[in-house]
Amino acid sequence: MEPIDYTKYLILSLLVITWCVLHSVMISVSVTEYIKKRLGPRFRFYRLFFNLIAILTLIPVAVFAYSIHTQVIFHWNGYLRISQVILLGIAVLLFFLGGRHYDARQMLGIKQIREGSSNKVITDTGELDTSGVLSITRHPWYLATILFIWARQLDVSAILVNGILTSYLIVGTYLEEKKLVGEFGEIYIAYQKRVSMLIPYKWLKSKIINLHGPPDPANSADS
Repeated sequence: MEPIDYTKYLILSLLVITWCVLHSVMISVSVTEYIKKRLGPRFRFYRLFFNLIAILTLIPVAVFAYSIHTQVIFHWNGYLRISQVILLGIAVLLFFLGGRHYDARQMLGIKQIREGSSNKVITDTGELDTSGVLSITRHPWYLATILFIWARQLDVSAILVNGILTSYLIVGTYLEEKKLVGEFGEIYIAYQKRVSMLIPYKWLKSKIINLHGPPDPANSADS
């Protein structure tokens, strides 16, 4: 077996972490507010600039990751192929259903350029939307991304990158939740209690309870 070049994996880890940190800093409230004050009306171009930088800086990371050829550790073979297809199908469905509630123009930065303003959340109205897929999971696109990156053949570099990106998405989701609580207050706190952040275990639990029906009052009294 070919010896493992740990130096390449260390470089890859640093590249991915650097990309995550850059991405977080550029979109943080303190940085965006500072830039908004400095740029004034020209700030409407910032979201588009942010997206371009995120894509351009991700390209060398992806190229370097794919240049590291190692033996695949986990294969989606046999019956596992069905699980892979299901995970990918769920990911695509979450992207599609989430897209029906989010404003793609704002996410891309087009709305800001045309209208000179943007909403703090990326829904069409800027209001808190808890309908549809958002009544199942609070962040369908983040969950879809996590499912998508893990539903592939996994070698050492893929596991390393996926682990860092998954951690980044989870931490980023918690930070975004703080912003949303600050924006919507008790309404969002109630939403948090009702709907899961990522994995929809609360929705599944409610479906299971409804399937079995409410508890029998007579049995409850006897216990």
